[in-house]
Amino acid sequence: MTSPKKPTKKTLIPARFVFVLLGFFGFFNVYAMRVNLSVAIIAMVKATNTSNTTDSNAAIACPELLEDEKYDDISSKNISRLTGEFEWDSKVQGVVLGAFFYGYVITQVPGGLIAEKYGAKWLFGIGMLLTSLVTLLTPLAARWSVWALVVVRVIEGLGEGVAFPAMNTLIGQWAPRLERSRIASFIYTGSNLGTVGTLAASGALSNSTFLGGWPSVFYICGALGCVWFVLWALLIFETPESHPRISSEELAYIREGRENKARPPTPWKLILTSIPLWALVIAHTGQSWGFYTFFIQMPMYLSNILHFDLNKNGVLSALPNLMLSIVSIIAGIFADMIRSSGKLGITNIRKVFNTIGFFGPALCLIAVSLSGCQPMLIVILLSLAMGLNGFAYAGFIVTHVDMSPDFAGTLYGITNFFSNFTGFLVPAYVGFIMEEGQTVKNWGTVFITASVILMVTSIVYDIFCSAEPQPWGKDDEKKSMKMKPAVIYDPDMCTKM
Repeated sequence: MTSPKKPTKKTLIPARFVFVLLGFFGFFNVYAMRVNLSVAIIAMVKATNTSNTTDSNAAIACPELLEDEKYDDISSKNISRLTGEFEWDSKVQGVVLGAFFYGYVITQVPGGLIAEKYGAKWLFGIGMLLTSLVTLLTPLAARWSVWALVVVRVIEGLGEGVAFPAMNTLIGQWAPRLERSRIASFIYTGSNLGTVGTLAASGALSNSTFLGGWPSVFYICGALGCVWFVLWALLIFETPESHPRISSEELAYIREGRENKARPPTPWKLILTSIPLWALVIAHTGQSWGFYTFFIQMPMYLSNILHFDLNKNGVLSALPNLMLSIVSIIAGIFADMIRSSGKLGITNIRKVFNTIGFFGPALCLIAVSLSGCQPMLIVILLSLAMGLNGFAYAGFIVTHVDMSPDFAGTLYGITNFFSNFTGFLVPAYVGFIMEEGQTVKNWGTVFITASVILMVTSIVYDIFCSAEPQPWGKDDEKKSMKMKPAVIYDPDMCTKM
């Protein structure tokens, strides 16, 4: 085990800022390599295998958008859609899009355990490097066989499955208590901006001749991931105590309110019988259902229902994620300000922000289902939905660290394990609903389902979850939190505003 380094007096850039910045770009790459296929697959697959290529306008959703000159600048006539290389039907496309999550769920719980026991820095870094390398091989695998591509996507999922558990463990080590919300929000906002940039760029790259068109999407994402790994390996350290250049002042600030003693054994029985934890599992699963409805299916919806072309599809798929990025940062800062003021307990802060982050998108999706064929209104509502979801980043997402900084990786591994079954359940559900055709009514059913799930799981979180340090968490952390009653309230007082 590395011995603690002697802290220096002053540094130009605080060590935790470097951690936060590379954490941000790490998650930028995590999601870039996860979402690149969502738009690229539209260019990869032959137009004859899409669901809306037909000579009958009666079989096309919103046919008036194909005829109305008002939308000529944003609509695709589908005649000009790129001719792809692969003859994959809708079922095969669903398998390819969902394959990532088969690997992703496997490494959730092991990722948290390994991060806490052996260290999170190298776990996160090596997982990213593995994903980057196989991303570079994606075009080769796709041209070899569709099942080779499926294997590549499963391996990518295995590599990225450790990302959130490992990062939650690192945040527990590096984030001062009163900065947890903003640090977590900023780092995880990298995932949103990675989604934004990749979706927007994927459409343009796939429609170009650069490096062969759609293969360039995977070459660029994989290369960026490899560059990031080098910086991460050189500049990041497991704990503040092991950093050779951290200042004495910063180290003291980070360590305030916590003791650096040996990590206690994982209290599995107490964790797995904790009602607040299972409420957190339910909330995380509900969030993931709604998120993957956007994440995986939006490019198909924009193409098949609203008839946006490939370039516009990428940009408009990215817009809601941009809103999510902006709001999540603001929400994290606002939550920390409220917590510092002592006007509201931590459990109430998490529940208020989480309720906004779940009910806001749910209401927007209901409105989308009632909006018919109005492209501009629908894009605005989808963007608003994802923006409001940003409040959840100061809600349930950071609750894992609130409950127990020492076991944050394990807790996130547990909740993320269950929640990411939705990664392949959502495509399967959408495929089942769309068996009768890509229609406005059928997509309305998809959106209403997501709305109901978001609202129900939010209510469960509000009733049963707690952001207080749990009895099975680290005793020293629990005691230190009790020393500040103006900020942290007793769980029994969670309804006091």
